[in-house]
Amino acid sequence: MIAATGASQLDFLAALTQASDIHWGVVEMFHLDEYVGLAVDHPGSFRKYLLEQLIRKTGIERYHLLDADRDATLVAEEVGRELTRDAIDVAFVGIGENGHLAFNDPPADFETTRPYLIVELDEACRRQQVGEGWFPSLAAVPQRAVSMSVRQILQSREIICVVPDARKADAVKASVEGELSPMVPASILRTHENTTMYLDRDSAALLDLDIRGPVLTLTPTPS
Repeated sequence: MIAATGASQLDFLAALTQASDIHWGVVEMFHLDEYVGLAVDHPGSFRKYLLEQLIRKTGIERYHLLDADRDATLVAEEVGRELTRDAIDVAFVGIGENGHLAFNDPPADFETTRPYLIVELDEACRRQQVGEGWFPSLAAVPQRAVSMSVRQILQSREIICVVPDARKADAVKASVEGELSPMVPASILRTHENTTMYLDRDSAALLDLDIRGPVLTLTPTPS
C-alpha cells in the first residue's frame, strides 16, 4: 500500500487503523512524499506523521520511509527500487488546494516513469502547509520534496482518494470536471479504471451534480 499524509487524511487514517479486519502483519507500506532536508522530529515531517498516525497504531513491520534529510536523490532511488519490485494493491491519496497529486505541483510531469522525483514546491502548495499548521511561516516550508511520480501512482491496482473540506472545492471541481491537464495534476486520476474519490458536502459543493445522493460514478477518460 501507499499511504498519504496531511490534515485531510487524519480522520480517514483514524478509521483505517481502528478497523478490526485488516491483517497489518502482512502489509508492506510505502511513503508517498516527503520534504527535502526536514528532520523526522519536525512537526511537519511526513515520516513523523506516518509513524504516529499509522505505523505505531497498527504495528506495520514492513515500511519504507523517505529519509530525505540525507541524500534525497539516493533515497528516491533506493525506495524506488523497493517500490517497483512488486505490484501495489492500493494507493491512498489526496488532492492539494492547487490540484497537486502527491507533491506533483502544476505543471506536473505526466510522462516520466521514474518511481520518485525531486520536485520544486510552488508557493500555493507551501502556503497550504502553513495554513494547515505544520509550519509557522512560508519561509519555514522547504522548497523541495521527494514525491512519487504521477505515473507510478497510476500503476496501483486501486486508488482511494480522500478529499474533505471546503478549501479543496475548487481543486475537486477542476480535477473532476475540468480539462485533463498537467496544470491540474489530480485530473489524471480520471484515466485510472479503479479510482474511488471520497468527498464531503463542502469539497463537492462546486460540482455540477446533485450531491444529495451518495455516489458519483465517473467513466475513465482515455489518457
